[in-house]
Amino acid sequence: MQKELSQKALSIIKKMQQSELNESVIYEEIAKFSKGENNKNTLRRLAAEEKAHYEIWKKYTKIEMKPQKMKIWKFKILARLLGFTFALKLMENGEEGAQKEYDLLAREVEESIVIRSQEEEHEKALLEMLDEESLKYVGSMVLGMNDALVELTGSLAGFTFALQDTKVIALSGLIMGISATFSMASSEFLAARSEGRSDAVKSCCYTGVAYLLTVALLILPYLLFDSTRYMTALFCMIAIVILIIAAFTYYISVAKGEKFRSRFLEMSLISIGVAVISFFVGILAKKFLGVDL
Repeated sequence: MQKELSQKALSIIKKMQQSELNESVIYEEIAKFSKGENNKNTLRRLAAEEKAHYEIWKKYTKIEMKPQKMKIWKFKILARLLGFTFALKLMENGEEGAQKEYDLLAREVEESIVIRSQEEEHEKALLEMLDEESLKYVGSMVLGMNDALVELTGSLAGFTFALQDTKVIALSGLIMGISATFSMASSEFLAARSEGRSDAVKSCCYTGVAYLLTVALLILPYLLFDSTRYMTALFCMIAIVILIIAAFTYYISVAKGEKFRSRFLEMSLISIGVAVISFFVGILAKKFLGVDL
């Protein structure tokens, strides 16, 4: 005979039952469009485990639940746009807060210990499953983005005071940015070829695209503001730099399990530091060269 549970335990079980059902469906849905049989099989195994957990919790609640469509839709969209590894890691990270609830349940429901053990194995299974093309080339993307952020942030900051015209600054930055994009992409291609890699073209494409997108975003404020509002454009450009670093660092921290804070601070300080130094270089260059635009 099943012993009577406390209201607190029953509330936690209902929450977990719904979560297990949602995650089971999410795994199944993402398995449909993920590439590679190994990925598909792992996702289906995880889906089956989550469904089994749902059935265990249902014995206690006596409730038949339905998947929450909005939550499932959210993770499917994330998987499509940012890759299934990011989406699933983000979903699994949400389970970390459930560990305290498992501790409470363990006092009343012995099966929760077994379920908790299986949930912890999910993380390991996902780590072993990482076989996504976008993640393979994250190094190339980081290289392109970092170089563009540091080089172009500094150059635009220097141009801002030296030229004091948003349109001229944008033109200068665009010419330099496009040239640097081809230079960076070709360097990545040659480096990959020298290492004997067969994916040299893909690698250089990821580097080039990351660099070019960063260039476009940093130049954008100078195209949007009036030619005399160069300082406003500069501050907007720095804000965009911080947002790019935050977004990309968050993606990496979730998908590859790296620490967000230290990486974000490091990249931000380097980019902003270079911008400040370049800004003063622009002031000095204009003063000593006697250029007046």
